[in-house]
Amino acid sequence: MNLTHLRYMVEVERLGSITKAAAALYMGQPNLSKAIKEMEREVGIPIFKRSAKGVVATEKGKEFLQYAKAILVQMDKMEALYKENPENSVDFQLLLPRASYITYAFTEFLNKVDKTERMDIKFKETNSMDAINAVVECEYNMGIIRYPLNYEAFFISVLEEKNLKAQEIWTYDYVILMSERSPLAGLPDITEEMLGRYIEVLHGDNIVPNISSAYQKRDTEIHSSKRHIYVYERGSQFDILSSVPEAFMWVSPLPRAVLKRYGLVQRVCGGVKKTNKDLLIYQNNYRLSNIDKMFLDELETVRKNIIV
Repeated sequence: MNLTHLRYMVEVERLGSITKAAAALYMGQPNLSKAIKEMEREVGIPIFKRSAKGVVATEKGKEFLQYAKAILVQMDKMEALYKENPENSVDFQLLLPRASYITYAFTEFLNKVDKTERMDIKFKETNSMDAINAVVECEYNMGIIRYPLNYEAFFISVLEEKNLKAQEIWTYDYVILMSERSPLAGLPDITEEMLGRYIEVLHGDNIVPNISSAYQKRDTEIHSSKRHIYVYERGSQFDILSSVPEAFMWVSPLPRAVLKRYGLVQRVCGGVKKTNKDLLIYQNNYRLSNIDKMFLDELETVRKNIIV
């Protein structure tokens, strides 16, 4: 087994075709087919299934390719150590849910990172299942996933199946976010019945995939209003909430600096409890770098200083 053959296997999976992979690798199709057979014989499993439409990985093949990708990522990083001075570079990758406390921690982290000659940072908001798949495929080193507690058994089983490590970031109850000019902001207590008269802002693409629609319907029936505005990124939600006093949104608790910036307040709603969990995930063989740990320390500091 050698690294070149591992790269061949990963390219075949990516393109779903031996012919296309051979062309991308600038080699003959017979030679690539021979390399695949030699690899399958060496590891003792069929890595790919052939069909009229091309090739797809077998179940055992998917597991093998997951390890292959992780090995290649680590080897690329080892090679980079010899090409550039690691003390003079910053490499950081994170997938995350729409969580203002995480984004705020990221900006604080950036302000503390030493000025370097090379900086390569990837920071992307996405849903939990896409984050899991991207970490499995080695597209990102780390991800933070979010789920309601009643989905925990599902997500833990997925993480175990994908051979990913998980580390709890925060378990919290959603709060209501609204303009400081909202009629609700000055009330001593807020009930779900009161919210029914206001406009609820929701993320339109926040549905958890791979879970039965009936289960998701039961989970989303706790919406507090009959009037909804669906948004697809955090910038719009802040513009709406700060400018429309009748609007509100269920969110993870925010840092005080973010509330002040947008003229918002966050309140609890009596009788309604929406508990969620945020988990850090990464490959089992991935070792957190000093930069990763620096970010996580900043995230913990921001989390501890949030007051609801």
